[in-house]
Amino acid sequence: MSYLMSIFLGFVQGVAEFLPISSSGHLSIFQNFLNVQTEGPGNMFFDVLLHLGTLVAVIIVYHRDVWGMIKQLFCVIGEVVRLKPKDQNPPPTRRMLLLLVIATIPLVIIVPFNDRIAFLSDSTVFVGCALLVTGILLFVSDRVKKGNKNAKTAKVLDALIVGISQCFATVPGISRSGTTIATGLFRGLDREFAVKLSFLMSIPAVLGAGVLSIADAVREGINTELLGVYAIGFVTSIFFGYISIKLVDMIVKKGKFGGFSYYCWAVGILTIVLSFVL
Repeated sequence: MSYLMSIFLGFVQGVAEFLPISSSGHLSIFQNFLNVQTEGPGNMFFDVLLHLGTLVAVIIVYHRDVWGMIKQLFCVIGEVVRLKPKDQNPPPTRRMLLLLVIATIPLVIIVPFNDRIAFLSDSTVFVGCALLVTGILLFVSDRVKKGNKNAKTAKVLDALIVGISQCFATVPGISRSGTTIATGLFRGLDREFAVKLSFLMSIPAVLGAGVLSIADAVREGINTELLGVYAIGFVTSIFFGYISIKLVDMIVKKGKFGGFSYYCWAVGILTIVLSFVL
């Protein structure tokens, strides 16, 4: 793998992970039509690094929220250990921590089915149809009434439903960010909060996937001669991930999230057509 390819893959990961265009769907399209293979010594490790890079990007953007939730987690543990009475006026970060935990539960439940879902990426027709569905979600999300729920006023049910939507986004072609943000908007979440919840939800998701994959990556082998290449891809995914998060936040606030629907429809239709032509 060259440095140029490492930069390109870091760019694709950073952009596709957060823009509502489905990174898994694009990976499937590249693999099936362009014969881009991910097998090979060190490639799984590199893939894990790219995903961790996007995780770092989320932490950088929302570092205050992340740090606040970490502190509240230890506060809760301390209260339980010392049998201290529950805080009747908890800070928003504690409420955010609760919503994040609730939203993550559905994703944990479907982990045993991940291998079956992964097989769907072999069908480019299916991926194309899934991109069309993603486009519809994005298009409709711009046309719902603006909500005002935030970390203080959002209900546990809101977080649970957004979490369930993240499960559907494990299907190749269904955008994780697009689905969770759109679902949040449908539930009446404030636009900025819907984006924040969606991206913060990616932290446990990426961490969990990384923990499950790192052992396999180490067993597959790490090419020490490519450490520089790995580092460049890692940094690139952080950089473009950061830019993508900021871009999505700005676009959603302006009510222009549906603009991505036209891209998803175009790629989806083209994918379906090429599936029958090639």
